[in-house]
Amino acid sequence: MSVVADTRPAETAPSRATDTHLKVTGPRVLRSEWAKLWSLRSTWITLGLGLLFLLAFGTIAALRYKSMLNSSQPMDPDFADATAYSLALFGVPFSLIALGVLGVLTASGEYSSGMIRSTLAAVPRRLPVLWSKAAVYGALAFVAGVVGALAGFLISSGVLSGTPIAMSLSDSGVLRGLLGVGLYLGLVGVIGVALGTLLRSTAGGISALVGTFLLVPGLMSLLPKSWRADLTPYLPSNAGESVFALHHSAGTLSVGAGLLVLLGWTVLALGGAAYRLMRSDA
Repeated sequence: MSVVADTRPAETAPSRATDTHLKVTGPRVLRSEWAKLWSLRSTWITLGLGLLFLLAFGTIAALRYKSMLNSSQPMDPDFADATAYSLALFGVPFSLIALGVLGVLTASGEYSSGMIRSTLAAVPRRLPVLWSKAAVYGALAFVAGVVGALAGFLISSGVLSGTPIAMSLSDSGVLRGLLGVGLYLGLVGVIGVALGTLLRSTAGGISALVGTFLLVPGLMSLLPKSWRADLTPYLPSNAGESVFALHHSAGTLSVGAGLLVLLGWTVLALGGAAYRLMRSDA
């Protein structure tokens, strides 16, 4: 009597290791967003511009002040109340534009290229993509802001050494303020990511960012004085400036209040972006 052996391949249960390897996790989404961010040429260019603006404009302002101080001409009224700290941070608004624009590009670029469909297919829950983009780019903008502000301050302090407005890192509030610059620019970067996700348009996101931080504060002068005094401190730009200001005049927010207001604007922008991401097709 012969026995016929069953030569069919045995069915195997799915490997737990394979399931673990394919599982979408927070750290893996973060690594993916980090890799995508550095694969863009615009990341290197725009980060370089953000750092250059902080260093160059602060140095130019310091040199301008020293030249007026050494000349027989009267001091420019714009420099009358200047300090080495304020001159070193002269380029913050320009760096804000560069870093904010890059934040918009990190999100809107995926929509214009169509890559967002692949991203959301890999991460079906969607929201981890937004949180990871915001966390990765916000941290990068924070580091760039701190490094640029610190280097700019050291250069300006060297230029202004021996002048009446000379300052050093050991002066009260300076280190806290330089960290505040990084925090401000980091949150601006997060708002840029949120606007890029919310509007899904590079032009629209950049326009909204520039309008919010640069145009709206100027338009506040059209409001009645009583309204202007009540509303202006709570604008994102004014609240952000309070975060790294060494001295707070009447009508401005304290460091803590300014940070809370800026965080509120950031959460609002992220909330709108999350709603759009979950409710609209890619």
